[in-house]
Amino acid sequence: MLTPEYLPWSVEALIYLRSERKSGRLEALTRPSTKSIVNLRWLKPQARLPRRLEHMNLPNSLTLLRIFFIPVLIVILLTRSPNVELWGYTMHFEVWGVLILLTAAATDWADGYLARRRSQVTTLGILLDPIADKLLISAAFISLVDMHLVKAWMVVIIIGREFTVLGLRNIASAEGFTIEASTLGKTKMVLQVCAVAVLIAGAGHRAGLPWLYWLAQALLWLVVISALVSAAQYFLRFWSHVDDSIKQRRRLRMLEARKKSQDAVPL
Repeated sequence: MLTPEYLPWSVEALIYLRSERKSGRLEALTRPSTKSIVNLRWLKPQARLPRRLEHMNLPNSLTLLRIFFIPVLIVILLTRSPNVELWGYTMHFEVWGVLILLTAAATDWADGYLARRRSQVTTLGILLDPIADKLLISAAFISLVDMHLVKAWMVVIIIGREFTVLGLRNIASAEGFTIEASTLGKTKMVLQVCAVAVLIAGAGHRAGLPWLYWLAQALLWLVVISALVSAAQYFLRFWSHVDDSIKQRRRLRMLEARKKSQDAVPL
């Protein structure tokens, strides 16, 4: 006897079975020790989708939260507010900016860790995670340029590298291969967060704490150098894969052309 989950149910069939059950004719079709199939159908909870198919899970929510932090960080840096006093301590905009930046960076680590740990890797998360990282770093550096804390040519190199690598990855994905993140690329992300945090922290104390300014400048140079070197690494990986793919396509075309010429029937 087929169980209810294997039966093709429709609204008309369910209405008919319920009417038959009320009339008492349906009970004769089931064994005395078996519950009514109508009861089983209506009382049995619906099966949930696997976690990897649920798009709005915890890792994706953290990614969206990181995107939400971007306009908040921009407003705080450009308006240089709020400056409030809490429990006898004045919370300047530098403190709020650093806290928001570090919280966003923490969500960047947490969403990847939770997605792998809980098997919740989704297409939405794969698309949004790198975009959220690029937007956060770009917004922070552009705001710092407006605050005259970073030179514009440095930011052009940093942001240009981010979107160049993103474009190379998209092209590689379309070609059927993946460019994994290098160790230097991951180190660059950490250096970027540290440089931005130090620059924001020293924004209002440039005269009183000159060592923060020089530390931020050293971190900026490290970010620029690592951005250029890691971009070269990504390009070499991309070119090697694309070159192999092009050679393979040419070889296949030559084989197909040779096969067609051999199969051609002479007149």
